[in-house]
Amino acid sequence: MQKGKDPGGERFHRREEKKREYKKQLPGEDEEPLPPPVEPIHAQDRPKRNAPCPCGSGKKYKQCCGKAEA
Repeated sequence: MQKGKDPGGERFHRREEKKREYKKQLPGEDEEPLPPPVEPIHAQDRPKRNAPCPCGSGKKYKQCCGKAEA
């Protein structure tokens, strides 16, 4: 027996079997396509600490509504 030879093409058959298993996982032509990707939900941007408060009090955010969060 020669070193490095693959008797009977066992490696070839194993590789082909892996390809067939992988193709089973993919959607076929007769199957419905995958749904479109979903956009991530982002939290609303908070005002900066020294920006005027969005509630309209005239105070800085850190002295008004920002105090409740801290």
